[in-house]
Amino acid sequence: MSNGRNDVRRLFATRIIRLFAYGCISLILFIYLSQLGFGDRPIGLLLSMTLLGDTVISLWLTTSADRLGRKRVLIAGAGLMVLGGLVFAWTGNFWILLAAATVGVISPSGNEVGPFLAVEQAALAQTVAAETRTWIFAWYNLVGSLATASGSLACGYLLQGLARGHAPTVENYRIVLYAYAFFGALLAFVFAGLSRASEAGPIAQGFSRFLGLHRSRKVVLRLSALFALDAFAGGLIIQSLIAFWFHERFGAEPRTLGAIFFGANLLAGISALAAAAIARRIGLLNTMVFTHVPSNGLLILIPFMPTLESAVAILFLRFSISQMDVPARQSYTAALVSPDERSAASGITGVARTIGAAASPAVAGVLLSTPGLEGAPFIAAGILKLVYDGLLYLSFRRVTVQ
Repeated sequence: MSNGRNDVRRLFATRIIRLFAYGCISLILFIYLSQLGFGDRPIGLLLSMTLLGDTVISLWLTTSADRLGRKRVLIAGAGLMVLGGLVFAWTGNFWILLAAATVGVISPSGNEVGPFLAVEQAALAQTVAAETRTWIFAWYNLVGSLATASGSLACGYLLQGLARGHAPTVENYRIVLYAYAFFGALLAFVFAGLSRASEAGPIAQGFSRFLGLHRSRKVVLRLSALFALDAFAGGLIIQSLIAFWFHERFGAEPRTLGAIFFGANLLAGISALAAAAIARRIGLLNTMVFTHVPSNGLLILIPFMPTLESAVAILFLRFSISQMDVPARQSYTAALVSPDERSAASGITGVARTIGAAASPAVAGVLLSTPGLEGAPFIAAGILKLVYDGLLYLSFRRVTVQ
């Protein structure tokens, strides 16, 4: 039990390190690539490839994690994070960047990429009681949101300090990328201290397996299809793109953007923490759906706001409820499957989300570069997310979980 508690602490620490790094890089990635001379469409392609490449690697790693060893898989993911950061810092060659985007672990959204989330969730679900699982996941998401917010804020102030009152240069942005690679190395070091208690228990025998699944195959694939739709919609308004949109539409500078996303992610973390209390009252599925609908309506309103202040106010209001579905979704997925399917189930649903999101930045890049459609990514994302909410509720309203 002592090892289990220590592993929970380590997994919370790795979540903080990783999301801090993601918050840093997501603030500058679109702007950095723009300063390298790439247009909106090539940047959209690069960001899509970061997600598409992550799909293939994460699918293999997460569905094999319980067999290969969860610690090994997490360390390998940290190594790919180092690789992505260094290559993006070293070169401005489009084709090399495209290869690095495909193979490395880079987060253009500020959200989780790579095998980390699925394997960490499986380990956490294994070490805590079912009645505290949603509460643990809520705190896990809260510390992640706070870390992302702090990363965005720290990055904004760092760039402001480096620029000394002028616009940040390409070299200033490269310092952030080197820092990202350093955090990847730190992540590997912390993962190396995980105990055997974090590994999967006995693997069930006598079942026909598909990507690590047996009993829960159909329900996981159904969830995955729905999560892919939600992720495609979310990929249209990733943090890098929103930061770029605020920069282009209202002239917001890096320090202002850092403060905006610090506040937004702080509110998102608090909203995730509220999910556990709400889920106890109305259930996991109702929490996933009924808190998601109003946040998507607010998303549609953002491009219609005439000033930076009004747009930020709507963004903050949305973030104050936008993440309530996340710990509920994670707990719901863990409750639906057998313990020896949890890494695979989290991995497959996570990869489905990555696949769904992979094409979105390229689509958003086309919309942003089309006169008169600059705000279309927000509207399309909100409408598609509302469709997802309805389909999810209709598909699973009769399914009960512990």
